[in-house]
Parts: sequence; C-alpha cells; structure tokens
Amino acid sequence: TINGMGNQFYAAAAQAGSKNWEALLFGSLDTQNFITVDKPPVSQWVMGLSGQIFGFSSASMLIPQALMAVAAVALLYGAVRRVSGPRAALLAGAVLALTPVAALMFRYNNPDAVMVLLMMAAVYCAVRALEHASARWIALAGVALGFAFLAKMLEGIMVMPAIGLVYLIAAPTSIGKRVLHLSGALATFLISAGWFVVLTLVWP
Repeated sequence: TINGMGNQFYAAAAQAGSKNWEALLFGSLDTQNFITVDKPPVSQWVMGLSGQIFGFSSASMLIPQALMAVAAVALLYGAVRRVSGPRAALLAGAVLALTPVAALMFRYNNPDAVMVLLMMAAVYCAVRALEHASARWIALAGVALGFAFLAKMLEGIMVMPAIGLVYLIAAPTSIGKRVLHLSGALATFLISAGWFVVLTLVWP
C-alpha cells in the first residue's frame, strides 16, 4: 500500500464499484453512473468486488493485483513445465516475477495486471490444447482472450495470432480438425468479449 491509491482515475471507479452494483458492472467513475472509465471494466470488477467484500481501501484495491502476479507466475510455470521441465519453468517464472516492469505493473491499479493474467491463462490453455489437439482447451484459450479484451481492448489479444498459428501448425490432428477447433475458439472469444459490448448497446 506504499502506492496509496495508485492511479486515482481507476481508484475512483473501484470505489464506485465497491458501493454500487451498476457502477461495478460498467466500470463507472461514480456511483451515479454518469460516466465510465476509458477501458472495459474487467479490472474494475476485481477491485470493486474486493472493495464490496473487504471495504474500499488501498489494500483491498491493490492486494488483488499482487495476487494476480502470483497467479500469472504459476500459470507461466505450469505452461513451461509441460513443455521444457521444472528447471526451465522455474527460470521462466523467476524472470516474470523479477522483471522490473512486471513488478511495477502488479503493484498498481491499472488494467495491465488482469490483462497479463488473462493472456497468460490463454497461453497455458493453448499449451494444454497442443498436447492432444484438445478442442476444449483451445476454446478456453478463446474465453481467456475474450476477457483480456474486456480488460484492455486490443492490447489484451496481442498473443492471439501466435496462439492460433502455433495450434494450426503443431496440433497433433488433421488440418481440418485444427481449423474446426480454431473456429470454435474464435466463437468462444467472440462470445466472451461480445456479451459486454451487446449489454452496453441494449442497456437503457
């Protein structure tokens, strides 16, 4: 909590979300829902829910960010371990944990922490999908990227082309099934990202 309220722009939305469910849903800057922040609201959901449970404070807003760092390192470890063994996985996890920009990002209340966690979840799911050409795991990667889009828009799906290309080239099944699996993953991405877009269009 040495960072206090961090980025006060997002802190205001976290405070509003800790007091009002509609403000939480839309990432509003105020409890009267006059205006929202400049990003989709996934990161505000995490901080606002924490504020609803524990009361709004610097700690309730920033501790979830640190926990997301732990989860991101765990997912990276899990993904690399499946491909290259535990030593390489420990090295990869340590590099992520000790990279200065990551350490800064995961102790602040910008949307980057949840975005990186969701991107890492997508990569982990993709690694699992590649093992047995799993339609379910690659579809889960699409879900994770959909919510990463709702964290920071196009930044959240920067890894999508790499995931799709690797699966298309390396998944141990026929090319037809690879294309079919990727089409399913694209559908889950569109659903998990698009439901909120539709909600904003139909909400009075």
